[in-house]
Amino acid sequence: MVTTMSQTNTPSAAELAALLCSRVCHDIAGPTSAMGAALSVLDDESAADMRDDAIDLLRTGAVSIRNKLEYARVCFGAGGSRGGEMALDEIKGLVEPMFADARPDIVWKNEGGAIDRTAARILLNLIWLAVESVPRGGTVTIEATSSGDGGARLRIVAAGPRIRLDEGHRGALEGERPADGYDGRSIQPYYAGLLARETGGRAHASASEERAEFTALTGPAQSAEAAA
Repeated sequence: MVTTMSQTNTPSAAELAALLCSRVCHDIAGPTSAMGAALSVLDDESAADMRDDAIDLLRTGAVSIRNKLEYARVCFGAGGSRGGEMALDEIKGLVEPMFADARPDIVWKNEGGAIDRTAARILLNLIWLAVESVPRGGTVTIEATSSGDGGARLRIVAAGPRIRLDEGHRGALEGERPADGYDGRSIQPYYAGLLARETGGRAHASASEERAEFTALTGPAQSAEAAA
């Protein structure tokens, strides 16, 4: 179940924290449950023939949880809130393990370089949204460049059959409350847009049947620091 809390245009700080926690917990619940089932098999003396499969499931679940938490630590946590820049290679090192088993292929349009850490947090959130918008497979193409004033330009294009982008999530990215209020899923696009707006920038998403595009412009790093 995904928690629904806020019916206001702007969630309170407490609601934002609670809903982001809900988002993270929802994502690690699956591999955690699978690991619990594997432990039950190991405890069952009559299931000795399934022992190797159970150990593999434990190993896979542990890796999945680690990848998700490392990603979330930068996406939502203090790991992404420090000042300075984050190298695109470091961002790539988070993205590829996180979505190694996802259906769309991840394509990087530019290599090397670095972007402000606030922009990196926005980028990681938008990539997550883009991957989820192509459940039947396709490609997610990522482009991130620093602008001359210390901000960044971010563009992620998801292409594939039957694109799925909830209208409420698209509005949440621009700070518009979904009709049924914010919940543990719509809070993520809201948060990504909030980060962009706090720098003096903006975020936007558009979608057609086989393509979704997520873009963001961020202002200079000092704008984000002043807003914090």
